[in-house]
Amino acid sequence: MTAWIALFRGVNVGGHNILPMKELAQTLGKAGCVDVATYVQSGNVVLKYPSAQREKLTQLIQATVLERFEFSPMVLLLTVAEVQQAAKANPFKDAETEPKSLHLYFLAEKPQTFVNDAFDKIRSESEHYSLIHQVFYLHAPDGFGRSKLAAKAESLLGVSATARNWRTVTKLLELAST
Repeated sequence: MTAWIALFRGVNVGGHNILPMKELAQTLGKAGCVDVATYVQSGNVVLKYPSAQREKLTQLIQATVLERFEFSPMVLLLTVAEVQQAAKANPFKDAETEPKSLHLYFLAEKPQTFVNDAFDKIRSESEHYSLIHQVFYLHAPDGFGRSKLAAKAESLLGVSATARNWRTVTKLLELAST
């Protein structure tokens, strides 16, 4: 069995793409996933699956959600080791004490280009960012919801992404270790 962390994008936001986590866990269990656990309503799932084939499991999850809930969300599937590495590589260790100010954008692929000037033009003076492998780290101490950089990060990166705050990342790793 391979342990996975599935990050769903754009679920349970503004009354769209409603995905009840308890039902999702049951549905994924019926599809062959085991030890399924969810965290908060924003689409965070820890599970185990017999196959280590990422693409196969991603397709299974999307098809299962489409069949049961009638929409197909973007799902970014990461191994527990990948999320552990992302947490370990966090360049803003001091921000861990304010977990809602630190966000990790997990990217579907590595950006082909990364131009700091574009990010620097819109970031506030208090914000800091870094791109390490396929994770974009953003420390927004004045609030993620008020950050222009947070709102534009994905389009500037040019790849699909889904962001999680530090508290969620650490909770998912905790769930994966039980």
